[in-house]
Amino acid sequence: GDALGATKMDRPEDVQPNSVNGKVYVMLTNNTRRKADQVDAANPRAENAFGHIIEISENDGDFTATSGKWEVLLKCGDPSVAAVGATFSTETTKNGWFGMPDNCAVDAAGRLWVSTDGNNNKATGRTDGLWAVDTEGAARATSKLFFRVPVGAEMCGPLFTPDDETAFVAVQHPADGGEDWPGHGRPSYYEDLSTRWPDFKPDMPVRPAVVAITKIGGGKIAV
Repeated sequence: GDALGATKMDRPEDVQPNSVNGKVYVMLTNNTRRKADQVDAANPRAENAFGHIIEISENDGDFTATSGKWEVLLKCGDPSVAAVGATFSTETTKNGWFGMPDNCAVDAAGRLWVSTDGNNNKATGRTDGLWAVDTEGAARATSKLFFRVPVGAEMCGPLFTPDDETAFVAVQHPADGGEDWPGHGRPSYYEDLSTRWPDFKPDMPVRPAVVAITKIGGGKIAV
């Protein structure tokens, strides 16, 4: 990439096409090592702790096109802190914002679903999870919390069935760490875990898992 002059990016973790609007979404998780003199249009923040999402529009919505345009859909982080420079829509609630976008999926309606990796620290004061982000219309750049993982876990690999009635999410390494969390505040290890998800039994270890999410009574998720 360097030999070809490619743009250096802030830790790209996932790239997904959106067959509904013909655009492509790139998750840039973070890059706290970017210096002020290294900021550019595609990487607009120095010491980028919270990451951002880039939206690519291929010419004529053709994924095989060799040219197109792009823009930053979201600069992530807490929008109530001016110095962070987050750009969620004003309709995004306190629970709606996120940092460290990692993996993503697009549902049949064209909505972008973003999972996060790295919120388990003092920078956000919350755990990782899955958020739904509107990409078109008046609600563009509005994010809503859908699913939150246990303490110490990373949310990974969201995927929807074609009918949008089941969402699969991977919960990685729950109970990792623990020093930063009120109520635990110390290293997490087998005899003294910060959580015993998903069994919550003293004689069972904490376990990563794949979770299938459906609506009570069935039907499309988030409709």
